[in-house]
Amino acid sequence: MNKGGRIQLKVSSSADFEARFGVSRETLARLEAYAAELERWQKTVNLVAPSTLPDLWHRHFADSAQIVALAPQNPSRWIDIGSGGGFPGLIAAILLAPSGQTRVTLIESDSRKASFLRAAARAAGVTVDILVERAEVAATRANLKGADVISARALAPLPRLLDWAFPFSGPSTVLLLPKGRDVNAEVQDAEKKWKFDVELVPSVTESDARIAVIRNLAPRVEGGTPD
Repeated sequence: MNKGGRIQLKVSSSADFEARFGVSRETLARLEAYAAELERWQKTVNLVAPSTLPDLWHRHFADSAQIVALAPQNPSRWIDIGSGGGFPGLIAAILLAPSGQTRVTLIESDSRKASFLRAAARAAGVTVDILVERAEVAATRANLKGADVISARALAPLPRLLDWAFPFSGPSTVLLLPKGRDVNAEVQDAEKKWKFDVELVPSVTESDARIAVIRNLAPRVEGGTPD
């Protein structure tokens, strides 16, 4: 997967995905099993907006894969907050599975969605940790400090995301947070409470979207902690 050349693309099928992201046949088979499981569960659990289901490979699979492409190579621990239908966390687990070096934790408070994530991971043949509780619950933070990557997609405004992500963060953590057209305002709002370095990477799947790549997250007040 190429980190450069953020060119708008259309991924209409698994074949398009394979061509664009250069995945192996084994990885593609895992993704196809995941897609089939999602389409089956979508009939009873609202995992993605129904209008996006016909465009699944573009709106969700390719959109998540571009996030994975921005991560450090072979991260040891990846935490996905508010995983929902598994984007981008389960996509990350599948794409990074060949290296065998990344432990992915999916945090999802909705028990029905968590059940789907377990079924989808089994269908795709990947191992993930699933925590069925809210990210801000202190118990979820005990053994997860110092993640290499933290992601969250379509979950909350940036200031709140940083509140939730900070307890999982360490000095080298990279946050990968896809945002919409209001991202600049969200960054300015977040800077009232937090210090961080941010790069806004244009999305390859949506012209108005950006991926906020955040490093060096720390409270604005020296020695302080978030509220």
